[in-house]
Amino acid sequence: MANTHEIKVQRREDEGKGASRRLRHAGQVPAIVYGGELNPVSIQLNHNEVWLASQNDWFYSSILDLSLSGDIQKVLLRDMQRHPFKQQIMHLDFQRVNENETLRTAVPLHFLNEDKSPAGKSAEVVVTHELNEVVVECLPKDLPEFIEIDLADLAIGAVVHLSDIKLPAGVVIPELKLGKEHDVAVVIAKHGKEEAEEAPVESAEVPAAKVAKKDDK
Repeated sequence: MANTHEIKVQRREDEGKGASRRLRHAGQVPAIVYGGELNPVSIQLNHNEVWLASQNDWFYSSILDLSLSGDIQKVLLRDMQRHPFKQQIMHLDFQRVNENETLRTAVPLHFLNEDKSPAGKSAEVVVTHELNEVVVECLPKDLPEFIEIDLADLAIGAVVHLSDIKLPAGVVIPELKLGKEHDVAVVIAKHGKEEAEEAPVESAEVPAAKVAKKDDK
């Protein structure tokens, strides 16, 4: 059963850049809720509360309960605009969720026990995480906050593919339906020596000014 998290919101009456600027100065975040059979609704959220929530994986991948004066709407975060250099959230987009309709969204990957694995214990092996999240399809009730990948048995030279991930019941990876070529690597345990050998060797070019010239006869 997927966990949900309640976030209190208020309806936003004023529209436009000026109104949004005033909201941000007042410590609020302008946002919109859309989708389903209802019209889009402009809302506002407390910035500090949203900022704290945004430090967690669940804020991006879980079903959120937006509470407007006790009226709950289940949504997924679809877009977040941040200030280019300040620790400030500028705008949020939420999409309503229908509990009877399959949804598609990205879920974070959590890697466990890598340091206990044969590959992790070897000083000569480099373990790389090719993906940090994966797109899944499922009903809202089955949506996991994250998917764990146990690397306790990761051997030297091993590759963990998408198809190797153990998924919760009711969850699928749509990418795998497109063919074997889409079964991409998620984790690779490679000898550091192999990595060095694969690196391109650049030839040293001698500046033209330093090339010795023959005397003209």
